[in-house]
Amino acid sequence: MPAIHIRRANHDDLAAVVAGNINMAQETEGLSLDPVRVSAGVGHLIEHPELGHYWLAFCGQTFAGQCMITTEWSDWRNQPMWWFQSVYVVPSLRRRGVFSALYQHVATEAQTQGVRDLRLYVERQNQPAQATYRQLGMQHSHYDMFETVLRSED
Repeated sequence: MPAIHIRRANHDDLAAVVAGNINMAQETEGLSLDPVRVSAGVGHLIEHPELGHYWLAFCGQTFAGQCMITTEWSDWRNQPMWWFQSVYVVPSLRRRGVFSALYQHVATEAQTQGVRDLRLYVERQNQPAQATYRQLGMQHSHYDMFETVLRSED
């Protein structure tokens, strides 16, 4: 397998990121996302890096995976925390170090930018992903997530 390299996503990567998000939602939650809405959402984030950004992994010239990083400010710590979201690895390239490369790249970037913690949420049933996260040194948090949906999708 060619070496894995990581770079930040740009507008030329819109279609790949949208496809990754749609595939991830279908696979992990059985959701069929609207490609037009997802395309607008991905484009918005790329245009507004203050909201977050995507990192893409490539094996040679082949798209291998992605993750989205968003920032949460911790007033308790007076430092930022980064959240992994929209994590997707092309199925044929799983278990080959793609997410590990993404994770290590993000961790290095985070350290240089003074980020305190890296966090993510994962489906309770997604045991393979949880095993990967543990292998990378991540630990199960003592927090549970709650949400209120304030608005249905338009």
